[in-house]
Amino acid sequence: MTETRKPLFWEGSSKKDFKEFPIPVQKDMGVALFVVQLGRTPDSSKPWKGLGSGAYELVEDHRGDTFRAVYTVRVGDAIHVLHAFQKKSKSGISTPQPDVQLIEKRLKSVLARHGLSGR
Repeated sequence: MTETRKPLFWEGSSKKDFKEFPIPVQKDMGVALFVVQLGRTPDSSKPWKGLGSGAYELVEDHRGDTFRAVYTVRVGDAIHVLHAFQKKSKSGISTPQPDVQLIEKRLKSVLARHGLSGR
């Protein structure tokens, strides 16, 4: 039985940002994104709060730093990586507001390209 892979699209600078992650993080997240493309949910994935259903984040810790990639599966039959970033905040668990706004902006752009509305 062959599994079909959903296409993966990188929005904005997300691929360039992802390529700046440490190699072990890129490998782990790359495998996780491949699992998502196969229609499954990797262990490192959790729902991204605030964008409704269908938005998730991958979280990897590496040498005391935390790296995240936020993606959506709710547009067409494809995976869209909305943002990849290193969480810089050492205090608190919330994601910095500029990152949250960028994710929301890129999701709205993807939805608009596909003739869908947000939420």
